[in-house]
Formats: sequence, C-alpha cells, structure tokens
Amino acid sequence: MRNGSIPGTRGRVRAVTLLGTPVLHTPCEDVTDFGPELATLVEDLFATMYAAEGVGLAANQIGVPLRVFVYDCPDDEEVRHLGHLVNPRLVATDGVVLRGPEGCLSLPGLEAGTERHDHAVVEGFTATGEPITVHGTGFFARCLQHECDHLEGKVYADRVKGRRHRRLMRQVGRASWSTGTGPA
Repeated sequence: MRNGSIPGTRGRVRAVTLLGTPVLHTPCEDVTDFGPELATLVEDLFATMYAAEGVGLAANQIGVPLRVFVYDCPDDEEVRHLGHLVNPRLVATDGVVLRGPEGCLSLPGLEAGTERHDHAVVEGFTATGEPITVHGTGFFARCLQHECDHLEGKVYADRVKGRRHRRLMRQVGRASWSTGTGPA
C-alpha cells in the first residue's frame, strides 16, 4: 500500500477539544459541500485520532461542528473496521444492552461503565458522497454509537447515571486538563 493511501498520512494533527468546550455539547450541522475541504477534514481526523491513540474521532472533537467521524476499531472478534462517515444517522440498535468501560479522547485518562447495545447500524455517506451503511457488533457497535452521540452534542458521561456519574464527574474535576466547567 502506498503511504499516501493510508488514512491520515496527509492529515494534520489538530488539538482535541475537551469536555466543557461548547462545540462538544451542541448538535453538529450536516455537511453540504463534498469537496476538497471535506477530504482534508477526514485526513486530519484520522491523523489526530492516530496521534491520540483512539479508535474513533468526531469532527466536533477537533472543533469542527460538522457531522463527520472516522474510526479504526476492532469488533469483539478482533476484526478491524476502518473508515469514515459523513452525515451519519444511527438507524438501528439492537441485541443485548451491555455495560462496558468507555473512554473518550475529550475526557483523557478517564472511563466509566456505559450501557450500549451490542449491534448498531449507521447510514451515511463517504467523503465523495457515496451512500454507505455500516453494521457494527460488540466493541465496534459501541464505537459507532459513541461517535454518533458526539455529533448530537453528547458525550458518554451523559449516559452514565447515579453513583457512577457522580464518581466520573469528581474524576473530571480532579483531572489536570479540566477547567471545572464540564456538565454535571
């Protein structure tokens, strides 16, 4: 494979927005221009995700309020899923609801048990405007649901309830990156 065909190799690593940043808590806008700027955004998302050692990254996590995310994530059978979605819509979740550890590049170093379905279907488009449907199971289903949440202005902490939520928010308040202004 040529170096230029590996996602992110032509991208620029951007700063990851942190919990409490307004762009993370506002629903993203649909992409209307499928031109070179979108291709550059996808490359930058991959470069940033790889630099941060993540498995998924939404555009608002680098301060861009558009409905785009990238992923390089295994499922529970260690099958690698690599791609991107533009204007994705979570169209189905089913199967067993599992509580599993979930982290986020916008809450670095933290994780909490978060309930997600073990199967998800997302429809959207490629950066060139081709329709695409992505099915995910296990950990990859968790990733798809997590990234779709980002585009709706939500983070996994919004799904954690009760004592686990209070504990996570205490950890956020103590984190070196925290401004203490994250949502409660």
